[in-house]
Amino acid sequence: MLASTLALALSGCFAAGDAGAAADDTRIKVAMMQPPRSGLTPLSDDAFKLSRWQAAETLVVLDEVGEAQPALATAWEQTGERTWTFELRQGVEFHDGTALTAKQVAASLETAANASPKPRILDGVELGIKAEGANTVVVTTEVADPLLPQRLSSPQLSILAASAYKSGGVVVPTGAGTGPYVLSSFDGTSSATLDRFDGYWGEPAAAAGVDVQFVPDGTARAAALRTGNADIVETIPVGQVAQIDPALVHEVPMPRTNTLYLNNDTGPFADPAVRAAAREAIERATVVERVYEGRADIAEGLLGPALPWAAAERANENYTEVLGNRAAPSVVKGTKITLGTFTDRAELPEVAVALEQQLEAAGFVVEQDVREYQHIEADALDGKFDAFILSRATVLDSGDPVAYMYSDFSCEGSFNISQFCDAEVDAALAKAAAVAPGGERRAAIAAAEALILSKDAAVPLLHERVIQGESARVRDVERDPRERALITNRTGIAD
Repeated sequence: MLASTLALALSGCFAAGDAGAAADDTRIKVAMMQPPRSGLTPLSDDAFKLSRWQAAETLVVLDEVGEAQPALATAWEQTGERTWTFELRQGVEFHDGTALTAKQVAASLETAANASPKPRILDGVELGIKAEGANTVVVTTEVADPLLPQRLSSPQLSILAASAYKSGGVVVPTGAGTGPYVLSSFDGTSSATLDRFDGYWGEPAAAAGVDVQFVPDGTARAAALRTGNADIVETIPVGQVAQIDPALVHEVPMPRTNTLYLNNDTGPFADPAVRAAAREAIERATVVERVYEGRADIAEGLLGPALPWAAAERANENYTEVLGNRAAPSVVKGTKITLGTFTDRAELPEVAVALEQQLEAAGFVVEQDVREYQHIEADALDGKFDAFILSRATVLDSGDPVAYMYSDFSCEGSFNISQFCDAEVDAALAKAAAVAPGGERRAAIAAAEALILSKDAAVPLLHERVIQGESARVRDVERDPRERALITNRTGIAD
């Protein structure tokens, strides 16, 4: 009864947004999980919504392996140790009718670089930006940064028209992007309306528009797909999948790993042999099957199938040799440990129960501490737990995993739940960070991963998948592991 009521409410929301849009069957109806938190400003995580709707664009985009590809910039080169020059696409028009110029690109990037707080892709990064002529932008970094083009792919560095930037640092993206869809309006945390932009520089949008509703309740989102009240649905809960036509459900590997972090500094897991005992006690396949109903991938490393190159790198002989240096497990009898996790992700408390059973079968005595994330994060970062289960994004806004690995596993890492510090690992991460994107960098990243795992700093459990719903009415919906794209100019109504 509850699901039916929610589906009916959602149907009413779509119908109420725009009478013309509701009657137009060439428009796409989308149910998204999280409402905007910051008025859709691109300087926040709301930027990813603008990107998923193709309302705003960046200078570059990332391909499948994380290499930078042209978007609003058609070419770039490193013209000095700390200097990059970008050539802009000509003939691009903002949604408000003004032209894309080097001056406005520089102004957009300067706003992001000077924001407080900064977009996270620019944490610790100082940029100098200037326009040279009508179509060239020069970006200077404080230190050499081989990853700069990838950084500029972050949706938080979207380029908007001057009309978007208001007094007091407020950014309003309505009618100010360059994508195939113009954000025509949005209603707080409830809905957004986008229309085809006929002046788009690329291939025109296939659909007349997109009508978005924000539906935090997973049961309601699933019901909307079943009843045809939504064409595209974000993040269907695992428990709802069995009630939906399998043809409408698509699983996308995410660059997110469910990991058991072990406290390497204090307590029982300061002993490498005890960490090894915990690692050997974990049965990943059981967790995937029982908690995720098989809708996740067993973790062989920190990096999963959303990064298609990771598995090939792990097949390298050097990687296998490093893992062979792991400590042998000790016998544990009655060793007491505290295991923490949080309730915000519904599966994690269930994962904690499964791991408690497996660890106690190996001889540990487990005490659980499960709270909301906002009430447990500080304790986790302070090393108050012997073990902590975290669902962690492994590639951040640059599409590159070095920042995540540095944050979680370097001596100076800001998110080092494992309290882990190892000079050899730090050196490997520094080497990976200094290499230009490409095969050599990927090999260096894999070498650092092998070292981290060889020390049992953490036990990767599984790689999550996002379950995306698509009605039979739509075609060419993007299934993006990085969750940057959803609607594209090709997405439309099926013939």
